[in-house]
Amino acid sequence: MINKIADSMAQAFEGIQDGASVMIGGFGTAGIPHELIDGLIAQGARDLTVVNNNAGNGDTGLAALLQAGRVKKIICSFPRQADSHVFDALYRSGKIELELVPQGNLAERIRAAGAGIGAFFTPTGYGTPLALNADGTPKETRFLDGKHQVLEFPIHADVALIKAEAGDRWGNLVYRKAARNFGPVMAMAAKRTIATVHHVVALGQLDPESIVTPGIFVSHIVQIDHKATLGGGFKPSA
Repeated sequence: MINKIADSMAQAFEGIQDGASVMIGGFGTAGIPHELIDGLIAQGARDLTVVNNNAGNGDTGLAALLQAGRVKKIICSFPRQADSHVFDALYRSGKIELELVPQGNLAERIRAAGAGIGAFFTPTGYGTPLALNADGTPKETRFLDGKHQVLEFPIHADVALIKAEAGDRWGNLVYRKAARNFGPVMAMAAKRTIATVHHVVALGQLDPESIVTPGIFVSHIVQIDHKATLGGGFKPSA
C-alpha cells in the first residue's frame, strides 16, 4: 500500500547528506515551509546548496538555516531586502557564496530540470554580469529570433521542501493561492520532495482535475497545523 505520510519530521528527513542541494519553496513570505526548514536544522546536514527565490526574512525559516551555518551557497533572485540581515552579514564576511539568477530564469531553470530539458537560450541577462560564468568567462550566446540570447542550464536538487494546502496518502497535492509559487516546479526538479500539508484527505477526495503536483513527484508528506502568514521584507514603522 502506498502511504507517503511520514510518521514524524525526523523520518521524512532520514538520509539527507552533508553537501546536498536543497530547493525551498516560497515567494516573499507566502508558501514558506517553515516547519520543514526547522526539521532540516534539527536533522543536522551541513554544507548545503540552497535554491530559493530570496535569501531569507528576519530570523526564522531560511534565515535560521543560514544563521545555523548550514549553507555554503545560495542560488536566488532576490538576496537583499529590508529584513535580510542574516544573509547580508554572512555574505559581507565571506561565509556564504551567492549565485544571483534573474527571477524568470530561476523559475525556468528549475522547470527545465523537471521537464528533462538539457539547456535553453534566453535574452534575460544578456550584456550584463549575469551573462558570465562563476569564473568570469562569458556564457555561450546566440542571436535568435532577432535577439541576443544567453545559454542557461537546468537547476536540479537532491531535495525539495515545499508547502501545500492538502494532500492524500499517495502524495497528490493542491495549494492555496500564492502559496503555490515555486512548489510545483521544485517538486519535479528534485530527486526527493518533502511537503507539508494542512489537511490529509482520503483517496479520491481531491478532484483529479484540481491536483497540481501528482504524487509521483512527492516522497513524503508531513501534516502541520494552520498558522497565519506574517508579512516580511518591510522596514518596521516608526
